[in-house]
Amino acid sequence: MKDLPEKTRLTIGAPFPRLAAIDIGTNSFRCIVVEVNPLEGFRVLDDEKATVRLGEGLNQTGKISPAARDRAIDALQRMNKIITGLGAEMVEVVATSAVRKADNREAFLREIKAATGLDINVIDGKAEAALAALSVQHNFAMGQQRFAMADIGGGSVEILIASGQHSEIVTSLELGAVFLSEKFLHSDPPREKELKKLRKYIRNALKEEGIGDGLPVNCLIGSGGTITNIGSMVMAMRGEQYQSIHRYEVLHSEVVHLLAMLARQTTKERQNTPGLNPERADIILAGMVLADELLRRTHTNLLRINAKGIREGLILQSLQKRGLLPINSQPRDWRDSVLTFARSCRFDEQHSEQVNRLALKIFAGVAKQNNLDQRSKELLEAAALLHDIGYFISYHQHHKHSYHLIRHADLFGFTPREREIIANLARYHRKAKPKKLHENFAPLNPEDQQLVCKLGGILRLADGLDRRRNRQISDIDCRLQKGILHLQLIGKGDLSVELYGAQTKADLFEAAFGYRIQTSALEQS
Repeated sequence: MKDLPEKTRLTIGAPFPRLAAIDIGTNSFRCIVVEVNPLEGFRVLDDEKATVRLGEGLNQTGKISPAARDRAIDALQRMNKIITGLGAEMVEVVATSAVRKADNREAFLREIKAATGLDINVIDGKAEAALAALSVQHNFAMGQQRFAMADIGGGSVEILIASGQHSEIVTSLELGAVFLSEKFLHSDPPREKELKKLRKYIRNALKEEGIGDGLPVNCLIGSGGTITNIGSMVMAMRGEQYQSIHRYEVLHSEVVHLLAMLARQTTKERQNTPGLNPERADIILAGMVLADELLRRTHTNLLRINAKGIREGLILQSLQKRGLLPINSQPRDWRDSVLTFARSCRFDEQHSEQVNRLALKIFAGVAKQNNLDQRSKELLEAAALLHDIGYFISYHQHHKHSYHLIRHADLFGFTPREREIIANLARYHRKAKPKKLHENFAPLNPEDQQLVCKLGGILRLADGLDRRRNRQISDIDCRLQKGILHLQLIGKGDLSVELYGAQTKADLFEAAFGYRIQTSALEQS
């Protein structure tokens, strides 16, 4: 579809171009609408999902049924209205496995065109895998690590094995959750014999494609409904309450445990599983067996969740074609992402950088004795840079505003757990110390609560050392002796305010580490 006229854009009032993409899958349709700032990237305005079951019965008849066609038309008409209402131009509409293999594909496409006006591009499996891979590259910093990617749809799975930017295997296999469920699982709950046949079929298909050959991978990055539901179920099983499952990390043992539990249940019983979309209860087992086998074949214990997938890949591809988003423009470093977000909140960059510098000095003085590792240091640094972004909303309660802004941010390079820790560190840089009754602190596991107290104590202390926000302190000499952390503040002029700031904001640090703070000043001429 052609770009909307400039007059239309002005009428709508959108300051930047708005683009849309629709992914027509075998089980569900997804529509995403974004607004693009060529300097900062894009932000999602709407992300609509419809469970259409387009591939229902396709394996038996070879055709998309009239009922499935009608559901597709209804969903696409609704999505088209959302796109039009938001003033977006259509970037791309793609169809994958179900439409690809349907004998009545051409008739289906004509009927969709007549009912909705949409032109659908039917893409092959490798093109589908390339779109999923674009999303992975945009959301995960893999460097030169060897990793696997799998996008599990209703009709097929797209698999990539890569080392950094070098792709070793790119393939598409007819191993989708709907296809496998209809082919193998006919009892409710499924019989052991059915599950064994399913697993053997998947294992042989993966083996024939060379999946699992060579060295182990660092992780499996998964997308699609099966994967996101696995992430949601594991999060519920752990009792965690993160804002998003995007970049969430799941262990292979947790997949195996969940699969064993769900395999004993009927579809109706599975519908009540915390974290599982009830509409997926009848096909989740087949998808989970595939995920289990992929983890086994690639010799990794770690599944990382990509909640974006093909629809985001479509957006990225279109933006690159139009020159609105340079190739590889996504920050490859977590610090770039943090600074970009902080600047969008109009933070006091000089103060935040000073607090960060002082916090890292204090961290270096206590890290070794307290087993604080490099990742802990990075979490502290991110929190130091972001601790005051709540000013963007209001000075009053800005520490709480910072917490909520960070919790909802899409910070590149951090898992949901790590983002929650960073948000809590910012929350406690002033005012009350962490309490187990606090709704933001209580859900954290004991180890993370302890980490928040320690890193939060460092951040709180560092913030006090720049009380005047004028970078009066040029350096700190930290010495830990017999349970006392001696801080000698070095700077020009009178440092009495900084000494006072250290005394008044040392409470959390002293409680968390069990050290007493003793301060002195070396005033340089």
